[in-house]
This record gives sequence, structure tokens and C-alpha cells, in this order.
Amino acid sequence: MKVLLLQLKRIGDLILTTPAIAAVREKFPDATITLVIARECAELTPAISGIDRALVVRRGWRDLSVFFTIAREKFDYCIDFTQNDRSALLTFFSRAKRRVVSARVKRKSAKRARVYNKFAKVRLKDMHTLDYNLGLLAPLGVDDAPSRLHLELPPAADEGARQLLQLCKIDNQFVIFHPGSARAEKFWEAARWAEIIERSRRQWGVEVAITGGTAKVEQKNIRAIKRKAGGEIADLSGKTDLLTLAALIKRARLLVTVDSAAMHMAAAQGTPQVALFGPTNPFHWRPRESPALILLGESPVPLSEFSPKRERLPMQQISTEAVFNAMDSLLSAPAAQFS
Repeated sequence: MKVLLLQLKRIGDLILTTPAIAAVREKFPDATITLVIARECAELTPAISGIDRALVVRRGWRDLSVFFTIAREKFDYCIDFTQNDRSALLTFFSRAKRRVVSARVKRKSAKRARVYNKFAKVRLKDMHTLDYNLGLLAPLGVDDAPSRLHLELPPAADEGARQLLQLCKIDNQFVIFHPGSARAEKFWEAARWAEIIERSRRQWGVEVAITGGTAKVEQKNIRAIKRKAGGEIADLSGKTDLLTLAALIKRARLLVTVDSAAMHMAAAQGTPQVALFGPTNPFHWRPRESPALILLGESPVPLSEFSPKRERLPMQQISTEAVFNAMDSLLSAPAAQFS
């Protein structure tokens, strides 16, 4: 049996698909499972267990090789977690006997819907993204599958994290601040990040590190934070691949971040975290498998109730005091032991 899984979205979406991948492997232990992912996620594939092969879509003429590879094989199942024109075309080329997508595609695009022949009765706007991904497996006869996220980090990633920490002379328990995202609208003010970093040092005596990507807007934000914060900060932004970043987060005492891929990495490894939300709804994206406190808007305390209908809020409504108090409640808990 051959199964094709299409997840062409961002890094966080891929991590939130890992329970569905595990469920497909559990259902079909002898199947050959092929996963198609976006270029941005390629570095993460060694940590995705349960697949036999990963194909990378790069959004250009080089994608022809992927289409030809898929067209040469005859799949039994194709599950489209992405729901865009590119994934519909890949589904068509797969010639799978059973081509699965959300039933919502029927209402959005009658033309695209003709590509599929199995429609799962799930809608992302009504569900957490993780549950939505699992719900797409219903036509395969998969129900009540475990929802635990999982990343199987290779030893090289752990070693890379250890060397980076050694280079920065961090040999104590530390806090990671991950202020960036692919979307600048998720950024919190640099001055507030700087204040939280300084208060963290004074209050808990922890060492701190900043992580992030190489995008110009993200690096500009990190430079602003460092200028406003006093003292040395271990800036690891742009110095890690995705696997090493995940390994660093695994070793950290706490992660403080906006809604980002780092948040999902922490959730997959049980690292406590404080996550700041604004333009995105935590109902769909919040961590559920690790100690996590979710901050949104002007609320002085972390959210305890989540709704599928929530207005987009500016990140700047989140106060420094709310972040500091949330950190305090997690750092005051008994510290985990890290090797």
C-alpha cells in the first residue's frame, strides 16, 4: 500500500500534522508513506517519524521533478492537509484510489472538488488545527487517534545545541526568548522584550538567549531588543537550523515567544512556555501538550477559555506585567532537569 500526505504550509502546520502522520502509520504499519512539504520545512524532516520519504516543493520550475515522481507512482490514498491549487494538482497527479480533503472544498470550489472523491466532515474554523488534521483521516477509518505532537530529534541536533550553549558560556538553566515570526504583525514592542529580559535576570538570575530567523525584518527587531536591553545577551538568531533550534528549546527552562514555529517545537517536547497571541486565534493554534500560558489582549492573566470566534487584537495590548507574571508562575514551579 502507498499513502501520499500533502502538507505544504508552514513549519508549525507540519508539526501539528505529526499526530496524523503517526496515526496513518499505526493504521497501515506496512505502507509506504510519502510526505510532500514546503521548502521552509525541509530541515525538519529528519525529526518526522513514520514516513518513508519526503519530497520538497519549492514553488518553481524545479517542482516538475516532484510532480513527475508522484505521477510515476500509483497511490492508494492521498490526504490533502493543505487545500490550495498546488496541493489539488499534486492530488490529481497522484492518481490515488482515494483522494481525501475537507468537505469545505466542495463549497469553496466546485472545480477543485472534482479532483477528490472522499470528503471529511471537518472545518478548520471550528477546531484546533491538530484536531482538524486528525479529522481528515476519518475516510481512512482512523478515529480517536492520540493527539500528542512528536519530534524525533537526531543526536546531531542535540550536539549542535550543546556546542552553541558552550560557545555562549551558558552552563546554567536558561530562558529562550523567541520574539520573531514570519509575520511582522505578530511582533511585540522591542522595548517590552528588553524590559522582560532585564527583569528576568534580576528576579530569577537566569541566563537568557534570543533565537530567531534570518529574515531582515526579524533581525531588525532583534537588534532593537538588544540595543534597549542592558548587558550581554546570547544572540543565537540565524545561527541554528530548525533541528538545532528545537534541541535548544528542549534544553531550555522556559520559552517566551509569540505565536510561532518555536511555540510548536516547545509543545512537542514538553518545554514550559509563555505564548503571546494577537492577530491569530489561540483556539486554533495554542499549545495543548505542554505547560503553556497563553496571553492575549489586555487580560492581565493567561486565558483559560478559548472560542473559535475571536477578534484580531494588536500585540501591543499585552502588558509587560502580564508576561512577567506568567513567567513567574512557570519559573516558580520545580525546575526540570536537563542534560
